This record gives sequence, C-alpha cells and structure tokens, in this order.
Amino acid sequence: MRIGILGLGRIGAFHAETLAGLDAVESLIVSDPAAGRARAAADRFGALVADSPAALLAAGVDGLVVAAATDAHPALIRAGVEAGVPVFCEKPVARTMTEGMEVLKAVAGRDVPVQIGFNRRFDAGFGAARAAVRAGELGPLHTVRSTTLDPAPPPAAYVAASGGIFRDCSVHDFDMIRWVTGREVTEVYATGGNRGAAYIREHGDADTAGALLTLDDGTLAVVSSSRYNGRGHDVRMELLGFADSLAVGLDDRLPLRSAEPGATFPAGVPHDFFLDRFAAAYRAELAAFTELVAGSRPSPCTVEDALAAGWIAEACTLSLREHRPVPVAEVRRA
Repeated sequence: MRIGILGLGRIGAFHAETLAGLDAVESLIVSDPAAGRARAAADRFGALVADSPAALLAAGVDGLVVAAATDAHPALIRAGVEAGVPVFCEKPVARTMTEGMEVLKAVAGRDVPVQIGFNRRFDAGFGAARAAVRAGELGPLHTVRSTTLDPAPPPAAYVAASGGIFRDCSVHDFDMIRWVTGREVTEVYATGGNRGAAYIREHGDADTAGALLTLDDGTLAVVSSSRYNGRGHDVRMELLGFADSLAVGLDDRLPLRSAEPGATFPAGVPHDFFLDRFAAAYRAELAAFTELVAGSRPSPCTVEDALAAGWIAEACTLSLREHRPVPVAEVRRA
C-alpha cells in the first residue's frame, strides 16, 4: 500500500521511518509546509513529495497519516475522509472540544475509518494490564494510580497552544484509565502548582498537577503529572484490587531511586524521552493502522474515544481554575 504523511516534524519523521520499515507499506508520499523537511524525508526513505495536502490526496494514497500542527488536524481529517482514505491522526482531534465535536459530526456515518494516535493502547504493559482487569484477575478495583512525568517542560510556543497540562499530557492517563478499566469517569477534582518556568504560569497553565477521578463503579483514580522530573520520563499505572495488584512501567528503566538499604532495583538507565519509552508502542500503532487500511480490523482508537478522554481533561481544567469538584457531565456536550 501507499501511505501519505502530512507533517514531517519530530513525530512525523519518526512515523515516516516506522512506515518505511513495515512490509505492508510499498511506498510513501510526503508533504510539509517546510519544503526542506519533506525533501529530507523523501531522500531518506525514497518517498515522493507533494506540495500540498490536496496534491498528496490527488496523487493516490491508500491511507493518510496526519502529523501536522494541531490546528490543522480537523481540516486534514475531513479531507482524508471526504477523499475516501482511511486516516491516522495524532492526538488531539482538534485544539478545542467544539472543533472536535464538529469533526465527529463530519465523519459520523461515513464508511471511512479514522484512528486517533493514543499510542499507550499499543504498549505491551498497558495491554497486559487491560487483559488482567478484564479477566477479573485483580478482583474489583478500588484504586488506580496513573503517572506521567516529563523530564523537562516543552518550549513556550508549545505551551501557548497546548491547551494546558490536562489536555496535552494527562489526557493520555485519562485514555488509559478508560481503556484499561473499561469504566467511565463521572467526576473530577484537580489541583496544580507552578515552581518552574514563568512562561507556563503566564499562559495560565500548571507545571505540576494532580487529579482525583471517580469512576462510574466507585473506583478512585489518582493522576499525577509534571513538566519537571529530573530523573527521567516516568510513565506508570498501578491497579489495586480486592484480590491482587498490578503495575505498568515497573522495570529496570523506571526513573526512580530506592531509599531502601541494599536495594538495586531499578538498575537500568532511566527512560529520558517519550519516544524512547514508547518506541515499540508507536511502531505497533502504525502497524495496526496498516491493518485498518487493509480492512482487516476496526479503528483501535476512534474519534469518540479521543473525545471521551478530552472531556475528562476539560473537567479537570475547569476544576483547576475554579477549585471545586466537577462532574464530567457538566462540561460534556452530546
């Protein structure tokens, strides 16, 4: 199959490398507003270059990968679907939930699948945790702890357009809580602080945040996020049940030191970057997209799935701003 890629920044270039190595992909066609990026990818992977998204779609592709700036996501998803081409789009669906709902309405009822890029759904540890929960191995859950700690903050330009720490960072935790437990979040209470870069505070964001979520069966979920984790990129989930407990991310590359005398775990080099921590998951995610293009599987993360995590992020953002519990139903629109 021929796959088109729109956007050749850091993640787009990574996706191009991944797709070029998949047996199912015969060729690539790429496009980026920065012509040099597209040409570099073409030279490296033997891809064709299109000078616009419209030209790329007109050249004939079997699937479309959108790795462009967030503001461009809605129009590019629509363009792919209207052309009858299955679309993979990095999260989020759109910069705002209003725009995201418009995308959902535009693609609803069309026989063209869309996959949104929540890569943790393809991480082996999270997958094993989901299987254990669904098999009843842990018994009824009472507590979930989910953590995403970045080693350093993103640049000011990113923070200005990200929508805040809950929308661009914790949203992965929200998606995993739903996906692993199979439950919905009914209410949130969020808080946050700023002890780092002034530009984060100036944009009304927090550099460290926490949220307490209540799930629809009474399970409590605690989400921790930070832009500053000096030891590395720490992504974990703990699932505590009446019968057993299980952890994701508890390996030798965990960015944590033990204070226990004589303890040697974890003994490896800490993860220091999200592409390092989730390289295998990203590859599995795009392999799944080629199966979606081939018609052999449904979308593993639909627009509806992505928006469901987005509504939790909206509720947390409102809770942070107003210092109160917020039911998800208060912010969610049908």
